[in-house]
Amino acid sequence: MRFTIGFEKNDKEKLFELWNDIIINQQWSEGKYAKLFEEKWTAYNNSPSVVFSSWAGAALAALEFYGVKGQTVLCPSNTFMATPLSVIKAGGSIEFVDCNRHDLCMSFADLKYKVEQFKPKLVWIVHIGGHIAFEIEKIANLCKEKSIVLLEDCAHAHGASWNGKKAGTWGDAGIYSFYATKTISTGEGGILVTNNSSLLDFCRQYRNYGKFDYQVEGLNYRMSEFTAALGCVQTDRLDEIVSWKNEYASKHLDAQFPNRVKFPSGMISGYYKYIVFDPIEKSTGKVYDQPCHRFIKKNYVLHNSDWVAKNHWCVPLYYKGDI
Repeated sequence: MRFTIGFEKNDKEKLFELWNDIIINQQWSEGKYAKLFEEKWTAYNNSPSVVFSSWAGAALAALEFYGVKGQTVLCPSNTFMATPLSVIKAGGSIEFVDCNRHDLCMSFADLKYKVEQFKPKLVWIVHIGGHIAFEIEKIANLCKEKSIVLLEDCAHAHGASWNGKKAGTWGDAGIYSFYATKTISTGEGGILVTNNSSLLDFCRQYRNYGKFDYQVEGLNYRMSEFTAALGCVQTDRLDEIVSWKNEYASKHLDAQFPNRVKFPSGMISGYYKYIVFDPIEKSTGKVYDQPCHRFIKKNYVLHNSDWVAKNHWCVPLYYKGDI
């Protein structure tokens, strides 16, 4: 199966109608489609939303709102460098938590240890591969108990849920990416979800230079109307894409790859990745082949993160990909 962007060809006509409307109405930014995309994602994810031009812009807005400058932040080492780099750019100090081998996501046991060791202001949890971190409930409860801010990196988690609850709704905020390879994509873009009305207001100013009273020191992280229109079309299609991937995995892959990530009861993966623990001939590679603590040259050992980097592979699984 060859890579294909998760876009339904039959949606081109609808998308072109929206783009033509933008051109006719001469409002290419800060218009109705950015608002409509937010409304659609709010309804889909059951949480108020703010769109950004990138995951990074949304992440920086949240980190600045919660005041991590000069503070310690914990995140898993088994993640993309965007997660720790967002902390560094926001002026925080990053330390890493090990992952579990069975879900590739943050280890609750190691988090408890690191919380006592580093006394963090904030924890980043990352939902790896399209499924929700198996220990999200325990991690969220620990953060509440210790008054630690919890952010969810949902860059892989479009369409993921656990007993109907969507990614991004356990913590104080969740942040999705719509980069070109994601389960649904706008090419570039991001969205933040939260029930914190003060954070929502802060984000709307942060993405637009702090307009109009400039009390928020933001820059330009606005999403264009053309990008937002694509997001509207893609959000409408998300359930179908996730359903197709789950059906394909069940019919064609699960029996062939018994040594794979297996989900708890009630969990639905968006299947950004289909992850197995045996080497395969036609793998699309690793989710991540180098833990972040090694890039940043931390001198501690994270055994599971190192093991996962060496011992997992991804089976091709793309929406209606050429087979």
